[in-house]
This record gives sequence, structure tokens and C-alpha cells, in this order.
Amino acid sequence: MCFGFFGIQFGWSLQMNNMSAIYEYLGASPEQIPGLWLAAPMTGLLVQPIIGYLSDRTWHPTWGRRRPFFLIGAILSSLALFIMPNASAIWMAAGTLWILDSCINVSMEPFRAFVADNLNEQQRPFGYAMQSMFIGAAAFIAGFLPGLLVNWLGFSREKVAGGIPQNIMWSFYIGGIMFLCAVLYTVLRSKEYPPTDPNWRQQLDAQHGSGLSGAIKEITASILQMPKQMKRLALVQFLTWPGLFLMWFYYTTGVARDIFKGDPNTSNDLYTQGIEHANATSAVLNLVTFLFSLTLSFWVAKLGKRMTHTFCLLIGGIGLFCVKFISDPNMLYVVMSMVGVAWASILSMPYSMLAGHLPENKIGIYMGIFNFFIVLPEIIASLFFGRIMENFLHNDRLLAVQIGGSLLIIAGIVCALIVKEKTHEDLL
Repeated sequence: MCFGFFGIQFGWSLQMNNMSAIYEYLGASPEQIPGLWLAAPMTGLLVQPIIGYLSDRTWHPTWGRRRPFFLIGAILSSLALFIMPNASAIWMAAGTLWILDSCINVSMEPFRAFVADNLNEQQRPFGYAMQSMFIGAAAFIAGFLPGLLVNWLGFSREKVAGGIPQNIMWSFYIGGIMFLCAVLYTVLRSKEYPPTDPNWRQQLDAQHGSGLSGAIKEITASILQMPKQMKRLALVQFLTWPGLFLMWFYYTTGVARDIFKGDPNTSNDLYTQGIEHANATSAVLNLVTFLFSLTLSFWVAKLGKRMTHTFCLLIGGIGLFCVKFISDPNMLYVVMSMVGVAWASILSMPYSMLAGHLPENKIGIYMGIFNFFIVLPEIIASLFFGRIMENFLHNDRLLAVQIGGSLLIIAGIVCALIVKEKTHEDLL
């Protein structure tokens, strides 16, 4: 049931690890990078609640409720992954990113609801931890892939005609194949429970109507009627994700430029080596995510969901904060491992704490709305952080990463102070 997330995260990680470098290969400046990332949050803001609304109202006797969206999104995402590394200009890469992110969101959003649909309250923490495990495994492999293609298979780091190195280009091709195959496995091998009420769709439409107007009314009403637990978790998410975005914006290129002293505009390959080392440390981050996800059930049983998430955020925040002080590239494996602990929890604990507080017939739409509090801070960062980088941080990439670590620490403190949980839900 969770294996499809392996493919989704494989493609997503290639994008996250390499897009800033692709933009710089094509001539983008540091202050332009946040704006060029705007596709990810905007498509999430627009696509996820709509897909959640549609999947809540879908039922096919063979393909079920969520799986048709997995399949359509996977096919389109795989095609976009093949197109991306052939971009020869910044505008082409940015346009392809809009298409890619839209398609990934079509597959990704229903997966959160898929677990909540098929598992009861006691099983959900383990189900979301399994998703984190597959996400960590995929991202670990994707992070090492560009370097492995050079060291094991003889691919080159030289730029091809479009300006993208050959090993990165082929990493995207492999990612497209992995994305489609993994999602196909889930679509073909998993099952969904059919609705028990034959009039379930009519009852949903009776509340707000059908069609576009009905969708707008229901999404609006659901936002206004958010459960209190969702509002508390929304604030934690709103603080958590900007810290991650700043890491994705600037960690890879910051390592290449500030630690490896590379330059994408020169003929030496120090910059590309730095990108590969940063990807390798991100891969270790995701290996830790994979391994730590296996222990989340233990920590939830001992500490509860709230305090497990709190401690994980604090550990990850401290790790990101320390990046600025590192001169030995090998120490990056240590601090990024700390971020991997936080990432395992971020991918599972908020959804586990939320799922039991949502109406069963609106899990898809609420999971889509919950995504607002991931993408809204990213939109703010994309629109305004470029100016902050240029005018206040003097384009210091690792200082931006350090600010991201501070935000994770604040999110952990806020989680401990305001998030509630029912004690009988903590035992697995």
C-alpha cells in the first residue's frame, strides 16, 4: 500500500536535490532561486485540495477511490522527469517544474488519505511510519544516484548540449522509470474498501452541491470548519516547512560554493563534486529517515506522538543550524543525519495526529487543505526570500540554511506547547 511512495519520493528527491543546481547551470543567480521554486507550492496549493475533493467522490469497482489518481499522476510525472534535464534555458526548466509538480501532487495527495482510509486509528501511526520508511529509502538511493552513475557506470560530469551534466540527466531518466513502476505496483497490488452506504455520493453533494461551484463551496466550508487539532498542527507545519525549504533552496549549492569552493561557470569540476557530496549527505539523511522510521512506533509508545515530534524537530533544527560552522565536508554526514531524524517524524507524526480528528468522508479534502500550511510559507519564502538573500544575507547560502534550522527549533517548541493528543490513541 505504501510502496508507490517509493517512486513518488524518488522523483521528488531528484527534483529537490538538483533543481537549484540546474538553475545555476543555466545561469540563474542566488536571489532568483526562491522565485524559480515557486512552482512547487503554487501547484500544491491549487492541485491538492481539488484532487482531495475529487478522490473523496470517486469510486470505481476495479480501481477504487484513490488509485486512479495515483496512476494518472504517475504517468504524467514520469514524462515530465524525462523532459526536465533537456531544458536549455531557465524559463524551460521553470515551466517544466510547474508541470512536474502539478503531476506529482496528483499522485501524492491521495496517498495520505489512502492510509487513513484503509487503517484504523491504532494502525495509522505505523502506516504513516511505513510511508516515511519508503520515502527515506527512495530518497537515499536518489541522492547517491548521480555519483554512482559516474563512479560505477562511467557516465560523465561534463555538460551536454543543454547545459546539464550527463550524470544528472540520466538520473532523471531513471527516476521517471522508477516513479511509474513503483506506483503501478501499488495500483495493481493494493485494494480499497468500497463505500458501505449506496447513497454516499448523493449525501456529500447534498451538503454543498456538485460541480465546480460545489467544490469551491465545500473547500471553503472545510477551511472555515477545520477541527481544532488541525489548527494547532497547522501552526507547527507553518513554522516547520520554511526551514526545510531553505535547506532545499540553498544547502546543495551552499556546500558546492562555500565548502568545496566551486563555481558553476568555470571548467573545473569542484562545483559538480560539491553538488554530488551534498546529494550524498542528503542520501544519508534519508537513510537515517528510513531506519528511524522503523523505531517511531517505539518512541510514540514511550513519549506519545506530540513529544516524539517535538524532540525530532529539535534534533533536526540543531543539525541544520550547525551546517554554517562546518569546514570538513565529512561532518555534513553527521548533521544531515540529525535532520533525517526530524524528516522521519515530519513525514508521519503530523498526519497521524491529525487523521483521527477528521470526518471519515472528507479525509481526502482535509489532507489537501492541510497541505496549505506547507505550501503557503513556501510561497512567502519564494516571493520574498530572494530579496532577503540579496539585501540582508549578502547571498550567504549556508546562513540561509542556518535560519532554516532555527525555524525547526521554534516549531518543536510550539508543538510541545500547543498540540493536544488523546492518551488512549498513543498506544500502538
